[in-house]
Amino acid sequence: MALNIQIFTFNPFQENTYVVYDDKNCVIIDPGCYEKEEEDALVNFIEEKGLTPLALLSTHAHIDHVLGNQFVLDKYDIPYYLHNDDLVTLNAVPNYAHLYGFPGYKTSPLPTTILKGGETLTFGDISFEVFHTPGHAPGHVVYYNKEHNFVINGDVLFKGSYGRVDLPGGSMDVLKKTIAEIMFQLPDNSTVFCGHGTSTTIETEKRSNYILMELAH
Repeated sequence: MALNIQIFTFNPFQENTYVVYDDKNCVIIDPGCYEKEEEDALVNFIEEKGLTPLALLSTHAHIDHVLGNQFVLDKYDIPYYLHNDDLVTLNAVPNYAHLYGFPGYKTSPLPTTILKGGETLTFGDISFEVFHTPGHAPGHVVYYNKEHNFVINGDVLFKGSYGRVDLPGGSMDVLKKTIAEIMFQLPDNSTVFCGHGTSTTIETEKRSNYILMELAH
């Protein structure tokens, strides 16, 4: 069964929201929609494709990745997956949303399913292996689809760069370990879909990513 990936770039942080779908179902990953036109773009795409949303997945719970959580969960009444170690990240968002220019932030519901890493999630014909990938956020995870060889990687790796580590719960030492021992162990030709910016491959990042300077230390 072929899988398709639709990317929306939402909110002032230019966050990438993903809809992974087959011919009838979809999962929504990191909905960053905040303005009504962003919400409409997401819903219109799902309706035009005739898709049934089956789950909301978070890579992590920084504000730019969860702005649309309440909207999506109210709209579709689907289960919500988040790693246990990022509950504190999620619960902190209402305290600072206005400082980042989101006074209308609608507080995200709590997850219905707590992830710990190591799970295999299956939604119809859509399947992901879950890897716990801290460093940018303590409960960060990535979602790897082995059959189609791609990973929804949030803010761990970017094309030529990597996630910032100066936010609460961030750690350069932990991120370096995550990238070396988890991300760079994926097949070289895996497509890496990032939380910001364009996609890349594991091979490209193993050859030229700026993190290599840190890993050499």
